[in-house]
Amino acid sequence: MVQILQSKDITLLELETLFGLQLIRNQEFFREWQDNLPDITELEKQQLDKVQAGYFNLLKYPPMLENVVKMSVLDPLLFISDFYLAPFYVKSEKAIEIYAADENTIIKGSLDALVLKEQFWVMVIESKQAAFSVEAGLAQILAYMLANPYPEKPSFGMITTGGSFMFLKLVKGETLRYATSKVFELRNPDNELYDVLRILKRLSQLVISH
Repeated sequence: MVQILQSKDITLLELETLFGLQLIRNQEFFREWQDNLPDITELEKQQLDKVQAGYFNLLKYPPMLENVVKMSVLDPLLFISDFYLAPFYVKSEKAIEIYAADENTIIKGSLDALVLKEQFWVMVIESKQAAFSVEAGLAQILAYMLANPYPEKPSFGMITTGGSFMFLKLVKGETLRYATSKVFELRNPDNELYDVLRILKRLSQLVISH
């Protein structure tokens, strides 16, 4: 009998059991969010300051649901990152299915946003309500990243609650391995959206160069 699981209900333990997924804590495994990050312009900083101010304004009028997070924070960030311009494009609400090794378990879901270059998956993005932790979406986004049909290259992902951001890297091989970046918080001093944008730009550079 085939078991069907919904991605929103999947757990890290189930991903480890079904797919042998392993967390890598060695910082050398995921250098892309740390090394060779490009500078951002004063105009981009001004735009990100407005995004940050808009987020704090919206927090005064709860509930801040997932679609509000996407409209107020994620969409402007993707726009400033040039992910709506060629050679990239963005799709939303894309349905996915992945099968466990024994093909007795199917995970189904619909991801929030997918950045592509031609047909190659550049980045999977999951957004959650502002009241959630990014940890709430970790297993879900990893399930989506496992569905990437191009296993020969690393997969990248980003989870956001609007106020928190975390990047992920997944590598397929003899074992499935993943790592996470630190969590970037809008509540911290200054504006950590600057760092988020620099990482997004770096990931886009890596894709274009390859």
